[in-house]
Amino acid sequence: QVQVVESGGGLVQAGGTLRLSCTGSGFTFGAYHMNWYRQAPGKEREWVAWIENLGTSTTYADSVKGRFTISRDNDKKLMYLEMGSLKPEDTAVYYCNVPTLRAIGQGTQVTVSS
Repeated sequence: QVQVVESGGGLVQAGGTLRLSCTGSGFTFGAYHMNWYRQAPGKEREWVAWIENLGTSTTYADSVKGRFTISRDNDKKLMYLEMGSLKPEDTAVYYCNVPTLRAIGQGTQVTVSS
């Protein structure tokens, strides 16, 4: 059974940092490109970042470029999202996604206080 599980969310002050993790099971982790998405209250789900299966290529939404870093450790079956210079508008539930497997986790809440 394909499964991805996010963790690492929490409450942080504006300007702070937070690292999210996503672990995968039921599939060959290092064979798949992956995404981070987020969904703020009352808003549609928004794509945040993408990482190629070997971790050698990444892309970011303009809203997080320069502040967030996506990375992965295929040996540990983990993907990360390092978030810095956090803003209140980054408050959302963050989701890990494997697009070709149509897998998405339950999400982890990130709340940034002003």
